[in-house]
Amino acid sequence: MAGTGPQGAVGLSVRSVLPLDPASYQPHALHSADRMWPETNCYADLWIEVLSALKTAPEAMLGFTLIQDFEGDQFTFFKVPLEDLESLYGIRVTELAIFDSVEAHVTEQIARGRLCLVEMDSFYMPDTRGVGYRQEHGKTTVGINRLDLENRSMDYFHNGGFFSLQGEDFDGLFQHNAPEGWPPFLPYTEFAKLPEKLPSDAHLRKEAERLFTAHLGRRPKANPIAAFAVIFPRQVEAVAERPFGFFHKYAFNTLRQVGANFELLAAHLDWLDEARFEAQKAHALKISEVAKSVQFQLARAVTRKKFEPLATALDPAAEAWDRLMEGLESHA
Repeated sequence: MAGTGPQGAVGLSVRSVLPLDPASYQPHALHSADRMWPETNCYADLWIEVLSALKTAPEAMLGFTLIQDFEGDQFTFFKVPLEDLESLYGIRVTELAIFDSVEAHVTEQIARGRLCLVEMDSFYMPDTRGVGYRQEHGKTTVGINRLDLENRSMDYFHNGGFFSLQGEDFDGLFQHNAPEGWPPFLPYTEFAKLPEKLPSDAHLRKEAERLFTAHLGRRPKANPIAAFAVIFPRQVEAVAERPFGFFHKYAFNTLRQVGANFELLAAHLDWLDEARFEAQKAHALKISEVAKSVQFQLARAVTRKKFEPLATALDPAAEAWDRLMEGLESHA
């Protein structure tokens, strides 16, 4: 499987896109352990760390958090729009076609100085130890910075950090031990063309203001937290009938997504202009705080099967959303 590749990619020497060492890597402050949500989702977290490693401000991209909606069974899995990455930072991201082995394509792109974002199985990723590693198969996105085929090792961005894996985990990720006749490994893969020179802070601020106004105009027409609150107790009753492990999936895609989204929005407002958006930042943090608190209430409700307290648990967050959007509209 690893013997050939496009343009002889496998024969290239081992390289890195960025000169980083997982052993000494320091995550960005947005992933500090003292935040309400130290990790958000794999895609947003990955770009926070990549931009930090490039020594530019990830806070500038976070205006897209304004458009999060409730989708009926989950909150929007918030992801930075690719056009925002290009207009802010000059980073061009597009899909990478996989027609040979994944390793061959990734090796070729690393040699060209491009970062590959690959959907992989967290079962083989030791940085998820205690959550998914060797316990449960799950789809997640990583950014591969270094790939060493000969020594079966990889350095990668994932969630709130930068990590390394090797050996059996490497073989598992790339399905080297798949049985005969197993379908080929064809994950969704993107690659990022990084700019030769990063933009100035003045450019970031001007472009972030423009995008902020554009995203504010695309916000949900109706309060998404209020919409969620209407069906939340009923959803939780159904969750309580499932194996307890399902609770974590439900909480991740509802309360964690909305809570983490608005904590990031608060960081964006702080970066744009702390004094100008002081009140709105407080409303965004209130949403995040309520989501965190309700997640604990959710766990108790599922365990005890008492759902009445959940009927009004989200009301403070719904009210904060209304006040937040009213305040932001007045500053537009």
